[in-house]
Amino acid sequence: MKRIFNQLLPYIKKYKKYVLGNIGFNVLYAFFSTLSFVALIPMMNVLFDKSEVVKAEPVWTGLGDTKNYLEQLLNYKITTFINSGDQQLALLLVVSIVIITFLFKNLFGYLALHHMMHLKNGVLTDLRKDMFEKIISLPLKFYSKRQKGDVMARVLGDVSEVQNSFFVVLELAVKEPLTILFSIIMMFAFSWELTLFVFIFIPIAGFIISLIGKSLKNKSLKAQAESGRLISIVEEGLTGLKVIKSYNSENHFRNKFNVSANSLLKLSNKIGKKNNLAGPLSEFMGIITIAILLWYGGNLVLVDKTLEGTVFLAFMGLAYNILTPAKAISKASYRVKNGLAAADRVFEILDEVNTIPDIENPTELAGLQQEISIEHINFKYNDDYVLKDFSVTIPKGKTVALVGQSGSGKSTIANLLTRFYDVNEGEIKFDGHNIKNVSIKSLRKQIGLVTQDSILFNDSIKNNLILGKEDATDEDVIDALKIANAWEFVKDLPQGIDTNIGDAGGSLSGGQKQRLSIARAVLKNPPIMVLDEATSALDTESERLVQEALENMMKNRTSVVIAHRLSTIQNADTIIVMHKGEIAEKGSHLELLAKNGIYKKLVDMQSFE
Repeated sequence: MKRIFNQLLPYIKKYKKYVLGNIGFNVLYAFFSTLSFVALIPMMNVLFDKSEVVKAEPVWTGLGDTKNYLEQLLNYKITTFINSGDQQLALLLVVSIVIITFLFKNLFGYLALHHMMHLKNGVLTDLRKDMFEKIISLPLKFYSKRQKGDVMARVLGDVSEVQNSFFVVLELAVKEPLTILFSIIMMFAFSWELTLFVFIFIPIAGFIISLIGKSLKNKSLKAQAESGRLISIVEEGLTGLKVIKSYNSENHFRNKFNVSANSLLKLSNKIGKKNNLAGPLSEFMGIITIAILLWYGGNLVLVDKTLEGTVFLAFMGLAYNILTPAKAISKASYRVKNGLAAADRVFEILDEVNTIPDIENPTELAGLQQEISIEHINFKYNDDYVLKDFSVTIPKGKTVALVGQSGSGKSTIANLLTRFYDVNEGEIKFDGHNIKNVSIKSLRKQIGLVTQDSILFNDSIKNNLILGKEDATDEDVIDALKIANAWEFVKDLPQGIDTNIGDAGGSLSGGQKQRLSIARAVLKNPPIMVLDEATSALDTESERLVQEALENMMKNRTSVVIAHRLSTIQNADTIIVMHKGEIAEKGSHLELLAKNGIYKKLVDMQSFE
C-alpha cells in the first residue's frame, strides 16, 4: 500500500489544490454531518415541551464559552416566542436550524466530491498518457513475449480500476474517520456509558472484515490478467478474421474465448461474493450495536431517569452517523485491494526499463557522409544466434542487397540498422559513430523503412504518408504517390488523398497497401533506404513499375535491399548471400553467377517459378 502510494504521489502532487480542497471540504462535511443530528435536539425539545427556560438574554464571555452561549441564546429565543404565544415561530426557528445544518453538510459534501473528481480524472489521464508514452518508447523486444490485449487491458481497464478504487483512500483518510471522530466526541458529551458500546463494535467489525478480504488482492490480480487474455483473443480474432473463416476455425476461437470468459466469470464471482459480504456483514453488526444501545439507553431514559429522551434520540442519530461511514470503510477496504492489484499491473509497465536508451549527450547525425560499417556482429533474439560474425561495409550512395533463404537473418539486419534491437557483440557504425552513441531519433530520421508487411493506420491516405514529414503539402504527397506507382488508383478514390482507408488499410488490396508504404518512405526522402521485401506484395506489372521508380529514387542514395525475388536486385552494387546467419557469398550479380554457387542455384530455381 505504501509503495503504491509513493508511486502515485508524483501524479497527485500535480493536483494538490484539489487534494487540499477535498480535505478541507470533507472536514466541514464531517463537522456539519455531526451538527445536523445535534440540531435535532432543540427541535424535539420544542415538540415535547422540554426546552430549558431562559428569560434573560445571555452574555458572550469569550471563545471558551461559545457552546454554552449559543445553547442559552437559542433557549432564550425559544422561551421568548413561547411566552408570547408564538409557538409556531419557535418551531420554525429550530426547523430552520436543522435545514441549514443539513444544507451545509450536503453543500460541503458536493464540493468535496467536485474536487475529488478533478483529482481522479486528472491522475487517470496522466497515468494513461505516461503509459502510452512508455509503451511506444519501449523496444520491440519487450513485446516479443507479451500479449497486446494484456497491455491494452492495463492502459484501459487497470488504470480505471486505480481511479475508481485507490482514490477511496482519501475518503477513508478524511471524510469517514472525521465523521466518526466528531460523532464520538459529541456522543461522549451526551453519555459515556452508551459510547463504550460503539468502541466495542468498531474493532470487532474491522477484524472480521479484514479476515474475509485477505485473499482479495491475489484474486483481483488473476482476474485482471485473465481480462488481458480475453482482450487478446478478441484482438487476434478481429485481426485474423479472414484466416479464421477460410479455415472454418470459428469453433476453435469460440471455444478459446469461452474458456477465458468462463475463467474470468469464476474469478469475478469469487471477488464479488467477498465484496458483497462486506456491506451486509457490517450492517448486521451495526444492527446488533443499535439493539444494545436501544435496550441500555432505554433503561437510562425510562428506568434510571438519568438521560433525557430527546438527547437519547439524537444520540441514536449520531450512532447511525458512525455506522454509515464504518460500513463505507469496510466496503472501501475491499475496493482498495482491487485498486492495489490494478496499480501493481500499471506500475509494472511504467517501471519497465528501456533496454535501448539514448546515452547522455548522444551524437546527432546530420546525414551520411562516408559509409555504414557493420563490424563482426553477433545477435540472437532468444537462445540461438541468428547472425554470426557478420561484417559488411556500405559506402554512401551504393546499394547493398541481402538475399538468402527464410531464417537466414536478412530482416534482422534491418532491425539492427534501425536499432529496434541492439547487437550482442560487435558494432554498427554510421560515419565511424557507433549507433549506440547516436540519438535514436536522429538515426531513424536518416532511414526510410519499407517492411514486408505494409503497416497502415485507420486514417486518410495523406495522414498515413506524412508520418515522416508532417509539413508535406498535398503536391508533395501526390508526387510521392506517383513515384510509388500509387497515384493511378488514389486519384480515382472518392476523396483522393483524403480518403480513409479503414482499419489497417482493409479497403485496399495487398499491392495497393504496399505501394502506399513505399510512397510514405519516398515522401520522407531520407538519405538511407532500407527495403525489407518491399515489392513482395506487388503483382508483376506493379513490381516492374515500382522497381523502376525505386531504382531512380535510390540513385546517389545509400540503400539496403532485402529481397526474396532476385530479379529486383540485379542492379545492386553488392549482393550478399546469407546462409544461417553468415555470409556465404558476396559480389555483384554477374560475379556471383560466375561463381556457380548458392546464388546461381537461387537464380535457377526462381527462373522456373
